Amino acid sequence: MRIPLTWLREYAQVPAGATAEDVMTDLVKVGFEEEAVHRPMDELSGPIVVGQVLSKEPEAQSNGKTINWCSVRVVPEGTQQTLDIEGIDPSGIQGIVCGAHNFEVGDKVVVTLPGSVLPGDFRITPRKTYGHVSAGMIASVRELGIGEDHDGILVLSTLGLDPEVGSDALALLGLDDEAAEINVTPDRGYVFSIRGAAREYAHATDSVFTDPASLVSLTETTGPGYGVRLADDAPIYGKEGCDRFVARTVSGVNAGAPTPTWMSSRLRLAGIRSISLLVDISNYVMLELGQPLHFYDADKLAGEIVVRRAVAGETLKTLDGKVRKLNPEDLLITDDNGALGVAGVMGGASTEVTAGTINVLIEAARFEEVSISRSRRRHKLPSEASKRFERGVDPAVAQVGAQRAVNLLVELAGGTEETTVTDVGTPAVAGPVFLPLGFTSSRIGIDFSQEQIIGSLTDLGAAVEKVDGGYSVTAPSWRYDLVTKEDLTEEVVRLVGYEQIPSTLPTAPPGRGYSRTQQQRRGTVQALAHSGLTEVLAYPFVSKASNETFGVAKAGEARAAVKLANPLSEEFGYLRTSVLPGLIEIAKRNHSRGFHDLALFESGLVFLPSGVMGSPSIPPLGVKPTDEVLDALDEGIPYQPLTMGALFTGKDSPAAVAHTPRAWDWADAIDAAVLVADVVGVELVISQGEHQAFHPGRTAQLALRGGEVVGYAGELHPKLLADLHMPARSVAMEINAEKVFAAAPDVIVAKPISTFPVATQDVALVVPVEIPAQRVLETLREGAGVLLEDVALFDDYQGTGIPEGRKSLAFGLRFRAADRTLTADEASGARAAAVELAVERFGATQR
Repeated sequence: MRIPLTWLREYAQVPAGATAEDVMTDLVKVGFEEEAVHRPMDELSGPIVVGQVLSKEPEAQSNGKTINWCSVRVVPEGTQQTLDIEGIDPSGIQGIVCGAHNFEVGDKVVVTLPGSVLPGDFRITPRKTYGHVSAGMIASVRELGIGEDHDGILVLSTLGLDPEVGSDALALLGLDDEAAEINVTPDRGYVFSIRGAAREYAHATDSVFTDPASLVSLTETTGPGYGVRLADDAPIYGKEGCDRFVARTVSGVNAGAPTPTWMSSRLRLAGIRSISLLVDISNYVMLELGQPLHFYDADKLAGEIVVRRAVAGETLKTLDGKVRKLNPEDLLITDDNGALGVAGVMGGASTEVTAGTINVLIEAARFEEVSISRSRRRHKLPSEASKRFERGVDPAVAQVGAQRAVNLLVELAGGTEETTVTDVGTPAVAGPVFLPLGFTSSRIGIDFSQEQIIGSLTDLGAAVEKVDGGYSVTAPSWRYDLVTKEDLTEEVVRLVGYEQIPSTLPTAPPGRGYSRTQQQRRGTVQALAHSGLTEVLAYPFVSKASNETFGVAKAGEARAAVKLANPLSEEFGYLRTSVLPGLIEIAKRNHSRGFHDLALFESGLVFLPSGVMGSPSIPPLGVKPTDEVLDALDEGIPYQPLTMGALFTGKDSPAAVAHTPRAWDWADAIDAAVLVADVVGVELVISQGEHQAFHPGRTAQLALRGGEVVGYAGELHPKLLADLHMPARSVAMEINAEKVFAAAPDVIVAKPISTFPVATQDVALVVPVEIPAQRVLETLREGAGVLLEDVALFDDYQGTGIPEGRKSLAFGLRFRAADRTLTADEASGARAAAVELAVERFGATQR
């Protein structure tokens, strides 16, 4: 919210010398955040004065342009120039070259004299151009930074101004004002107005606040005005879409009258562009009182106004010229001809006020927050009005806002006030909230006196009554957020001052640290990073197709997934059941930017629903849910195991002199999975696997010793890679880290380093091709017994010398005893036992 200081001073006691920075400093005390300072004079400096054109001589140029050589008086007639700056003529008459043609002799204009500076650090100096020395510039609104029009210079009479020649143009145009911008939190929507900002400034400085609403006198009504009917037959959450609608009429307005500079300058500083007098008045009242208004061309209305929900298939052409398909949830303002606008969001083009408008119908209503928020998001139509309605508008100020607009239309547009008033609907009235004695002090930790509590709540505008055991507090109409005793406590401490709360550092309890799972997760993440992989964080939102491809091993298997009720994109409308889709999207984004050699990993949750999702109802606010309600909520939450995934594309290192990089392959993906398990002391069983997202012959299944499958690793399926526009031979792994962590021992015991020598022997076994090498390796380990320290496959051969349908697997065996040096016979005996078991199980033969 931008707060022009001259406007704020009308309702709050801001010191004369206070700057925007000073105002923000004060507002920070009551819970607001500083955003920015808007000060036109930071980019503008004088002398910038009012001038009057004395002569205008058109001169055609060789380049086809026609310029005007002008004499402009910049001091009152009969006086001499007092400024002693190079280029400023002592006579008070400046010679200026001007390329614009939208002015005549006698017009009063804005003249930037030599020595002045315009936005963009554009310095004005005398310069020779088109055969003349131009000592100054006749300015346009864009050059002054107050608009975008650059087709012609600013003629002051078009603004309804006739100032004295030589007067300060910066003050005349309101450019000497400044604005403080603060961040307004969603629960403080009332501060999206000068009324609310002035009230908070008075709280912060303990000064007097004048409510601008109290300065508006309501006209005595002579009867009902334009017909309005509230007909919301499908309220959201049982709350009517509109609970108050005030309508007033002003006839005979001059819609083409100029907006006065005091109004347009304030609107500009507040961040709103001046459009026309009628639109500017509606915006001005909204900023001043916090009540959004909408003006209708009354002569374009047909029949009574009806506030209702949209009908399926109904459309509306909005003020931005777009035809929008309406949703049955949209709350509409309608007449006999159909929709006039989306309530609280944007009006329709059919009843828009224009330069030809004569009679105006003013709408000042209060619309329900959820309806406005949903319509605004659905149609992507953020507006100043919807911003306020979404956070809640004071229903008590509707008629005041309409009256303020009526007064301005009469004063500035020459209209005639109709004394009939339409006021329909019954806003809900806030009930009292009980604040127990001592609750505020016990909750905050410092003592508050009765005077502090009552005084703070009264300053808010609340009605406070002392009752047995505490206080009965009725919140003001603009504070929807004050519904519990905790809310009232927060307001008391906010106004008394956060600085009154002492800072006390808590003592950390001994013996606490990371939980076992936290330690395991940190250890595995650090190990992957130390091994050269880069950790990334992907969005958990994926497509249905991604879940069906990566979330289940076999094609066609059902995979339940959580569908988002309000997705950021319909394409990504589900929560992920695998981390690999997110890794692939990140890799593709890097590929598009020229980074092709990648080793990425993510540690995150996946969402695996089973049974009932959600709960039948939402627990009410202000009441602690029972254990049964909490259990029901917990049962509706999907299983969310911690999962780790890695993706490798391209090569393992950049090319360099005397170095040839190696392409990542399936072994790297398996190594990453094994590393995760090794860090927590778990041994994975790796075997040939099948997964629809992976290559049929280059996929490893990852399992625990008990046989439970915890993941897959290997080369991704070629067709999948082609469909995703990913490099061929990309490899990946995914492992259920939660199950791996659960299988880890409490204490990881390091193996002792033996001082006895190792005995190595090799064996080559011929077995049927369908027998996985891992099964043969496990059999050798089992058969060799306790003397076998390690066994590894180093060759897999099919071809000459090997019968068809069989393969040769060569293993290296390492034998060592813990208490002695093995003899050759002992090592050979263990080898023979291992071979014997392989022969028994697989019909293996030694090669």
